[in-house]
Amino acid sequence: MVNLDQEIQAKVNQWLSSEYDEATRTALQQLIDNNETTELTDSFYKDLEFGTGGLRGIMGIGSNRMNKYTIGKATQGLANYLKKQFQNQTIKVAISYDSRNNSQAFGQLVADVFSANGIQVYLFNQLRPTPELSFAIRHFGCQSGVMLTASHNPKEYNGYKAYWNDGCQLTAPHDENVITEVNAIQSVSEILFTSNPNNIIAVGEEIDNIYIQENKKLSIHPEAVQAQKDLKIVFSPIHGTGITIVPKLLEAWGFENVIVVEEQAIPDGNFPTVIYPNPEEEDAMALAKKKGEQVDADLVLATDPDADRVGIAIKNDKGAFQLLNGNQIGSLLVYYVLSSKKEQNKLHNNPYIVKTIVTTNLQADIAKHFHVPYYETLTGFKYIGELMTKLGDSATYLVGGEESYGYLVGSLVRDKDAPNACAFLAEMTAYYKSQGKSLYDVLLSIYQEFGCYQEKLVSLTKKGKAGAEEIKTMMSNLRANLPTSLGNVNVIEVRDYQNSVAIDIASGERKAIDLPISDVLQFITIDGDVISARPSGTEPKIKFYCSVKAPLKDKSAYADLQQELSAKVDRMMADII
Repeated sequence: MVNLDQEIQAKVNQWLSSEYDEATRTALQQLIDNNETTELTDSFYKDLEFGTGGLRGIMGIGSNRMNKYTIGKATQGLANYLKKQFQNQTIKVAISYDSRNNSQAFGQLVADVFSANGIQVYLFNQLRPTPELSFAIRHFGCQSGVMLTASHNPKEYNGYKAYWNDGCQLTAPHDENVITEVNAIQSVSEILFTSNPNNIIAVGEEIDNIYIQENKKLSIHPEAVQAQKDLKIVFSPIHGTGITIVPKLLEAWGFENVIVVEEQAIPDGNFPTVIYPNPEEEDAMALAKKKGEQVDADLVLATDPDADRVGIAIKNDKGAFQLLNGNQIGSLLVYYVLSSKKEQNKLHNNPYIVKTIVTTNLQADIAKHFHVPYYETLTGFKYIGELMTKLGDSATYLVGGEESYGYLVGSLVRDKDAPNACAFLAEMTAYYKSQGKSLYDVLLSIYQEFGCYQEKLVSLTKKGKAGAEEIKTMMSNLRANLPTSLGNVNVIEVRDYQNSVAIDIASGERKAIDLPISDVLQFITIDGDVISARPSGTEPKIKFYCSVKAPLKDKSAYADLQQELSAKVDRMMADII
């Protein structure tokens, strides 16, 4: 007999009632019969909530799992909110899904619930990337949208990204208001599961072509692409949606020599060739990198399952392929866009860039150099999209992104856009190749001009209810015992985004932080180093970010300086983790 917390037991009993289908009740009873106390606790101890990336969790039975009922409830709550917000209007939503197991079925389920609520649905008839869903919302004039994906999480996960009418993921107050509507649903009988097919419109390749053509208009140096149209580009979609758009987009851009990694070309929710389908991981990039070496590529690209993130590999000064981290990729894009716009005398109409609080300050340094304002947001691209919407036509968004391999050039969408980034990374490679430079050369030139930045991210996985409590305790302990030095370097400022305050360690002076509340602690040292602690909003992890900087006088000194900075990072991280 399982021994469960009283509140959890009440939820389990509810799910055993006749409101739920037989398959659900049978699977749940099996967990009970097998005395799976931990699994039952983790499946029912809370309800899935919208985090930085929407609804995301392990697929299975329970209120804390991705399944028919949690997705149905979220959709009904969103539908209820939309009907309150857009009274006496024809409400439209767009829906897409990635290659994950159950994503297509979940996408149809979401379409069914919306259609049953009298809402007009634009449902992609095949898997498509997240950024194309964001584009479609704006193109069709929808009030909302949903993408079924768990982005780069392991295969056991799925997720539900909810969007507003600007093509941006839900932000305040809509995210909290939708949760209120979802939580107000007390019974499965309140969820309208019975589809109205008359309200569902299939979306096909026609939207691909519009998205591709609009992206092509953003090209900065088409002449460089024409000159380097044979640029050898290796691309892997890592079994995801990138295969549907990236090769076609690169071809439309003018690149004629794109080589797809065959072993990872077919969409597959089991991700058979990788442990994590995440281009941040060396393992996930291994096959693409290997293919790059085999064909002597100029650029290696790989996108995650929903194609909103991209990783790259380039040749270093020894001719060997090396992976760049997310900060390096983003900094190259920022430099390329700003320097090119400057050359073309197109830095006008109040241009700006955006980075998150845990993204390298190198991008801020580059922006300052070109006299372009930069904004900082909380982690989560929805905050960048929200800022773009807020500024609207009063300013011109050029480029922005996150250290977690998500970027956007131009303002066609309100989410990170890997196909768009792939095209610009390829164009950038072509542009510099025409000048006899590699991306590695350009990166080191940037380091010489602005200082050599070294970053490291450490993620600690803490699963289930016990893990969530452990993460909470770690953050509480950090707040209670603020470090005064890290790696023998004095901390001069602490930024506590949970309490919206920046504290000067020497004077005790406190300044307000004008950003939404978020459970993030940041430590700034006397050397200008930045160390951040942040529980993930989409994974059972706590993340620690470290960024240090030193002058690079000569490119020949880069390898030695990298080692010195890496050692400094490790010393600092050892004091905080």
